[in-house]
Amino acid sequence: MIRYALKCSQDHGFESWFRSAEDFESLAAAGQLECPACGNRKVAKALMAPRVTASERTSEAGDGAQPQAEETMPAGAAMPQEVRTAIEKLRAEVEAHSDYVGRSFAAEARAIHDGEKPSRAIHGEANAEETRALLKDGIPVVPLPFRDRRGTN
Repeated sequence: MIRYALKCSQDHGFESWFRSAEDFESLAAAGQLECPACGNRKVAKALMAPRVTASERTSEAGDGAQPQAEETMPAGAAMPQEVRTAIEKLRAEVEAHSDYVGRSFAAEARAIHDGEKPSRAIHGEANAEETRALLKDGIPVVPLPFRDRRGTN
C-alpha cells in the first residue's frame, strides 16, 4: 500500500491509500478519484515529504541509557479524529447497504454489470489487475479507505 498526498483543481488537499503507483495512475486516468471536499474529479498528486522513522532512539532523559527500538506507529495513528469518524461512518453505511462478496468481487461486479446477476450494491476485494480490467471494461469501482471486518483475520 502507498499513501499519496493529493490535491484537486480547486486546491483542496487530502490523502488517500492505493495498492500501487500504477493503481493511482489507472484510477486517475479513468476519472475515478474524487475530492472529498468538493467532489471535483481533477485530482493530482501533491508535494509530499516522505515519512522517515528512526529505527532507534535514546532515552528521553539523555542519561546515556541504551538506545531503545522505536515502535512503528500504526498507519491511522496520525489521522485526525474527524477523518477517522467519517471513515467509520462510511464503513457502517457500506456494510449496512451492500453485500460483502470477498475475493469474488471482480467476478461478481462483472456478472452484475453484464446482467447475469441481479443488480445490487457490493463490496469486497480485488487486486490491481482485476481492478484495471473492470475499469477498462467500463465497470465502475471505487477504492474504499478500509477493509471489511469480515475480510480480515
